[in-house]
Amino acid sequence: MLEIIKSVIFGIVEGVTEWLPISSTGHLLLLDQVLKLQVTDAFKDQFMVIIQLGAVLSVIVLFFHELNPFTSKKNGEGKKATWMLWAKVVVATIPAGILGFLLDDFMDLYLNKWQIIVAALFVYGLAYVLVEKKEDSLTPRIEDEMDLSFKDAFYIGCFQALAIIPGTSRSGSTILGGILLGISRTAAARFSFFMAIPVMFGASLLRLVKHGVSFSGNEGAILAVGTLVSFVVSLLVIRKLMDYVKSHSFAVFGWYRMGLSIVVTIVFLLFV
Repeated sequence: MLEIIKSVIFGIVEGVTEWLPISSTGHLLLLDQVLKLQVTDAFKDQFMVIIQLGAVLSVIVLFFHELNPFTSKKNGEGKKATWMLWAKVVVATIPAGILGFLLDDFMDLYLNKWQIIVAALFVYGLAYVLVEKKEDSLTPRIEDEMDLSFKDAFYIGCFQALAIIPGTSRSGSTILGGILLGISRTAAARFSFFMAIPVMFGASLLRLVKHGVSFSGNEGAILAVGTLVSFVVSLLVIRKLMDYVKSHSFAVFGWYRMGLSIVVTIVFLLFV
């Protein structure tokens, strides 16, 4: 029962931090140091991957109508626009897909360290604060993700590829990149959610294929609970975030990231 409660907490943290530009990796790393799951290392790796799938399923549920090109509720033009959106998502996925496949083992060996995560948290936090100061004086050239060009999509995908560095934040990279490219926060956030579907499914599938899937009955219960909680929390967070970005700056997340980098550093230097 204690491990089930822990899995609930991990699911909550994943569901919240996966979509906010604050790095789910950084938070899960810190949580794992103060609230360790009493499971094998192999199962823990599976658990961390699969609860992400719970989070990404929430995107499919929330944006099912926008992303469904087969619905009878759309006319021919609407279906064509949806297919074009999916084509742009695929183009945006290419950079991260290639780098993730080629560098997966390298990341595990050399990048998945707390020092790297702390540096990424701080640098991207500072970048958010600086970019938001500049963004306040600019008028976005694109207000709707449907108006993105394939070139815009590819450039956003290049920013997403930077998220292979742990602590960077996939949503943070793409939203930051979108703002720098002249895309409104709302459009950048929505497109970031859509990009998560193939990227997170692909990354999870790659790891599960490489390391396999096996767990006991008790571990299966822990996994199911964590994934379900991640899904439900993600539904709530995405809705709130979309309301937030319409009228608020992301600078607060930048300050939060810098503060978190300090907390993680202190924890690892003094207690780990």
